[in-house]
Amino acid sequence: MLKYCPPDGLLDILFQDHALLFVNKPAGVLSVPGRGAHLADCLLSRVRAAFPQALLVHRLDMDTSGVMVFAMSPQAQHHLGHQFEARKVKKAYAARVWGEVTEPKGQINLPLIVDRPNRPLQKVDWDTGKPARTEWYRMRIEDATTRVRLMPRTGRSHQLRVHMREIGHPILGDTLYANGSAHSYDRLMLHAEALRVNHPDGGRDITVKARVPF
Repeated sequence: MLKYCPPDGLLDILFQDHALLFVNKPAGVLSVPGRGAHLADCLLSRVRAAFPQALLVHRLDMDTSGVMVFAMSPQAQHHLGHQFEARKVKKAYAARVWGEVTEPKGQINLPLIVDRPNRPLQKVDWDTGKPARTEWYRMRIEDATTRVRLMPRTGRSHQLRVHMREIGHPILGDTLYANGSAHSYDRLMLHAEALRVNHPDGGRDITVKARVPF
């Protein structure tokens, strides 16, 4: 059974209006409830306790922190869902990775698919994997690790975690894809720093950011 101990705390609301609700998800909290009563506490349930009308649009991994957007009406949910499906939503993540990244920027194109015998792990598979693309920029090197900005251009499960592992720089604190000293951190060093969507009313761009906690 998954040992699940989500942190307590009030909702960190980043932006709210009649159509959209942006919340800063803490690391260690499920986006949606899992199977079983012990996995019922999640960001969606916490949001709905305060905003019963809020509707799910997308998810973040349990161990990832940062910006999530919820819809405040079925119409807004439909509008945002279309943006995510059409890859019109712009996402930027902050991460600390193992080792010193020598290049200033790069792009990773590695197709991904679930590793069925080892769920929920994902793996690279050139025959049956779905296209996955990540752009990255080096921010700075510190203590034999590197801070990077990651911009997923597709939305595959565990995409950033697998892609960085595959180029030799696993994300620190990643208990699924890192080994040795790289995963001996108190949290996954991955944070959804910024999210840009088109507002359902009028289509204007709106960008919401959450401060990097590591």
